[in-house]
Amino acid sequence: MTKQVTAFVLLFLALVPWLGGCGGGTAPNKLKLALVSALPVAMQNAPVNVREAYQFALANQETLQKIPCYCGCGAGHSGEAPHKSVKDCFVREVNPDGTVEWDEMGLG
Repeated sequence: MTKQVTAFVLLFLALVPWLGGCGGGTAPNKLKLALVSALPVAMQNAPVNVREAYQFALANQETLQKIPCYCGCGAGHSGEAPHKSVKDCFVREVNPDGTVEWDEMGLG
């Protein structure tokens, strides 16, 4: 994993408790995470902090869509459109059939 991606993942995980506390009635230590089985195998086998970042992103897309992308990927990569929010750093798109197109930049 590059230093930039590692720094972004660590920053993101540092913000997770703060984001969880913004839910009004949500207990600060009870984060909403998607099931591990909802992730592709590569993400399921990733280090815990990376896997949980993807689980959090999948379960909290609306919240992450409100946070601008500051991780340096905002110019886009691999010919993709620039990231507009932190959500775009993890979830590219959710198709009408519910399948997810992932951004794998966090996997390093």
